[in-house]
Formats: sequence, structure tokens, C-alpha cells
Amino acid sequence: MPFASIDGISTRYEIVGTGPPLLMFSPGGFNATISAWSALGNYARTRPLEQLSRSFSCIVFDRREAGESGGRVERITWAHYVAQGRGLLQHLGIGRTHLLGGCLGCSLALAFAVACPQSVSSMVLYWPAGGARYRLNCHSRFAQHLAFVEERGLAGVVALVGESGKPFGVDPRGGPWASVVRRDSDFARGYVTQDVGRYKLLVSGMSRGLFDRDTVSGAEPEDLLSLDIPALIIPGQDASHATSGARYLEECLPRGEYWDVAVADQTRERTGVRLLEFLRAHTSQS
Repeated sequence: MPFASIDGISTRYEIVGTGPPLLMFSPGGFNATISAWSALGNYARTRPLEQLSRSFSCIVFDRREAGESGGRVERITWAHYVAQGRGLLQHLGIGRTHLLGGCLGCSLALAFAVACPQSVSSMVLYWPAGGARYRLNCHSRFAQHLAFVEERGLAGVVALVGESGKPFGVDPRGGPWASVVRRDSDFARGYVTQDVGRYKLLVSGMSRGLFDRDTVSGAEPEDLLSLDIPALIIPGQDASHATSGARYLEECLPRGEYWDVAVADQTRERTGVRLLEFLRAHTSQS
């Protein structure tokens, strides 16, 4: 599987299928990997990558700090995630693409569309992550990591991750860089030498900056209201994917199409047809 160096960080990626480009921001929270499109929850049921790759060149990748991609300890913002997507497109020589975000990947797609609207033909927002319970849960995860750092120090984090091998989304104590710590011994050695006080400040700022509202994060409503990009919104309905978040996007996106279909009726066949219908319609117009 190929890798691209983007701003000094290694990104693992793959292109599946042929046709117009479709940049896909993986679901899975802080464990957003290529495999999530076929192995995680609802996506394992509907198989969007399998269906879309029959008509599109699906560009899938491990988000920074996830899977086999690298990382860097810094106060990560939406702009950092946008830079990874934009850098990958530049690496591949692609100037314009469709976007598909799943779960937290919807926030990345929105941030990308606001930052690079000239590069986006259309976007699909599939089960956007959001809602009051989701925000509270995200803050709780960061708080659990900070409490563990307070108790065991950064060396304790490295030891924990080495023993368990679990990513941040599975065991919050390991923190947002757990996957890189586990894989990269050089990274782990540098990780333990940081100033703990500074580290705790940047983690706190990262938590507050990324999850600052009880709806879908990633872009300000004023910026969404100004977007002239076709969007298909597919709602979820659970503690991490509140339907209210999808309705918020319907309200904010001038060219948004809300697929008003209950989760139980979002079957593999029906979802595949709707995705392809939307993307093909806006491929011919782009």
C-alpha cells in the first residue's frame, strides 16, 4: 500500500476503482482508517466503498494519528486535517474531486469544502457525528487521557499503549497519539521527553477546539450558509450521530439534499443507488 509524505507526516492511502475522483474521509472517530469503510458498524452493512468504486476512483486513507499513518504532537485543528486531504490530492495531481465523509469524517469534509471550495464538485455527508451526548463523550475521552497522564506520566502512556495496542477510541487513556506511539519507536521516545505541562495544555485546547458545539463541528454556520456546493446528507440516529446534527446541516447548506430515510431502511442496495445517483448527477455538471 502506498504512502505519501504530507507536511512531514506519512499518510497511508489507496485508490480503489476507476472513474472521477472521490476523496473519502473515513469514519471511526480517532481511529479513522481505510478498513473502517468495510468493517465498522453501519459501513460494514452498506459497503459504500465497494459500491462506489465501481464508478469512481475512491481515494481512501488513514487519517493522521490513525492506522498506519504518522503523526505529530501538536494542538490539532480542523485545518490540520484539511491540510492532509489537500496534500494528498496534490500528491496525486488531482485538482477537483467529490468528497464523502463518514461519521467524524463529515466534519473534515465540511472543513475542506469551506477552505477549498474551488476543488469540490459535490459532497456526501454520511451519518455526520454530532449532538450533545457526542460532544460530552468526546470531552470525557480527553479528560480520561489527561487524568491518566497526571497519574502515570507520559512514560505510563507509552507503557499502556505497548501492552494493550488499543487506539484512543477504544481506550481513551492512551490519548490521540496512541496509534503512532504503538507503531513508531522513534516517535514514542520523543513523546516521553515532552514537557508534561505543555502537553496537557495542547490536549485540552485540542478537545475544546474540535468539539465546541452540540451539533456538527468542522465549520462555522456562516461559512456553511455561503457554500455553493451540492451536498447529500444521510442521517444517523444514535448517541454519536444525532439526527439533529444532520438536520442542522440541511438548514445550513444552501444546496443540501436531506435523504429523509430511516436508518433501518438505509439498506445496502438502497443506499448504494442513492449515493451513485447523487454523485453521477453532479459529475456531469462539474
